[in-house]
Amino acid sequence: MLFKKLLMVCCMLLVAIASNAQKRQKVDINEATVFLNGAELFSSTNISLTSGETEILFTNVAGNVNQQSLSIGAGKDVVVQSAVFQNNYLENDNLSPRAQEIKDSIDQLEGKRSNVNNELTVVNEQVNILSQNKKVAGEQSGLSVEELTKMLDLVKGRLGKLLDEKDKLLVRVKDMDDDLKKLRQQLQEEKRKGFQPGGQLLVKFYSAKATNTKVTLSYVVPNAGWSPSYDLRVDDISSPVNLFYKAHVYQNSGVSWDKIKLSLSTGNPYQGAQAPNLNPWYLSFYTPRPYAYSNQVYNNGLGSAKRSTKDYIVDGAQVASADEMREEASIDNYVHVNNSGVNTVFDIDLTYTIPSDGKQHNVSIKEYKLPATYRYFAVPKLDCDAFLQAQVTDWEDLNLLPAPTNIFYEGTYVGQGYIDMRNVKDTMNLSLGRDKKVVIRRERDKELRSVRTIGSNVKETFVYKITVRNTRNKTVDLVLMDQLPISNDKDIEIDDKIYDGATYNETTGAVTWKLQLAPNETKEVKVGFTAKYPKGKQINL
Repeated sequence: MLFKKLLMVCCMLLVAIASNAQKRQKVDINEATVFLNGAELFSSTNISLTSGETEILFTNVAGNVNQQSLSIGAGKDVVVQSAVFQNNYLENDNLSPRAQEIKDSIDQLEGKRSNVNNELTVVNEQVNILSQNKKVAGEQSGLSVEELTKMLDLVKGRLGKLLDEKDKLLVRVKDMDDDLKKLRQQLQEEKRKGFQPGGQLLVKFYSAKATNTKVTLSYVVPNAGWSPSYDLRVDDISSPVNLFYKAHVYQNSGVSWDKIKLSLSTGNPYQGAQAPNLNPWYLSFYTPRPYAYSNQVYNNGLGSAKRSTKDYIVDGAQVASADEMREEASIDNYVHVNNSGVNTVFDIDLTYTIPSDGKQHNVSIKEYKLPATYRYFAVPKLDCDAFLQAQVTDWEDLNLLPAPTNIFYEGTYVGQGYIDMRNVKDTMNLSLGRDKKVVIRRERDKELRSVRTIGSNVKETFVYKITVRNTRNKTVDLVLMDQLPISNDKDIEIDDKIYDGATYNETTGAVTWKLQLAPNETKEVKVGFTAKYPKGKQINL
């Protein structure tokens, strides 16, 4: 009797819990402002509230969010009493796209293996039946020899085919088991890669009366960002530079951004907004610490495995390509630059889909036609190739960031460069790659080479001859640089400096020629010096 009463109480509690169960509501992600590190997501949905308190569990929320950044808006008669984020590790769709792909392959292969097992069972049953018939036939004394022989031949032929079929099925089962083992191992490896699951947001509302209201959510997530890159396209040295400003957007927030409005900001909310405070600087004696070896590999700033060229492929972004867009209109018609705040924001009117896979997706930002003057630049002491440069002024309004460039000249991809405005003043030099049609050779002049001993000193003369030839059918301007050494030792003296028609910087030792070469014209310049140093010593050249 007591047991029945307890059972009834439990049932009543379950009914009460069910009647007061939390409402679940999916929110739609409408916009994302992507920072260089992190992103702010904006979501909305419509909900129905009863009078009094109502708890609603919002789904399709990112995981691992910055809870201090949460902002919830509702109707004027609705009060948001509390909000709690929680990661959701139970939903099936929290697998990464690659892990989900592997899981689907496992499910499909397991289904095929089950079919093969069924076929194998049927074959085994047929083999058993034939084996029994063979035994019965052997025990039948009433059969003639001819009839017995025919029956045994029939059993033998059929049994042989079944055994062959069984062997093939066993081989298929073994191959499938091997494939399943590899796929399961690969799935475990993908699960260990730290894929970010989605989250949930439990919000308690209060309303004096039943109402329908629109709820807006915004919050910042860390597992997202973008990096800039540029395409530089030049048809010839009489045409402007076509600069295509691009962004490589990635996100691993745990939820897919499906056809959302995208904005790209040069800000970083994780840098902190508080201005620094200068404290007193107290001097003390230095105590050396034991050296600890580290084999950490540092990025050189020009890219890594996650920034390799092959990673810059558009993968999954549900939007027309830049080339397709240009057929109808320029990307400039869809991008608005906002410089009114502390940071620059590119507002893109096109909608994009960025899956939560951590991969980079290509987004076009702006296109610029830059008037430029062109020159060739060469330092044959270091590299005998001539580098074509486009000189651009008034670049400050382009809102550029330091980033790698993909260079296309005369319709051909020539390599990668880098734009860094931190050391640029009035004119920005954009490198457009090597030009093999401007031929440069640097060699030591053997005729003017001399070594003399004067008392306790040696005087050695160095002269280098630089030959430049323009094999193009147009006149080219060339900035040619070399250098003369500078002594920082009182026992080494540098005299008899030669720099034919060049400008010489005594502080740095730089020697610069500004040459103009007509088509098929060859010019020759020389740079040289005499070094005086004590006999029996060698100078470092």
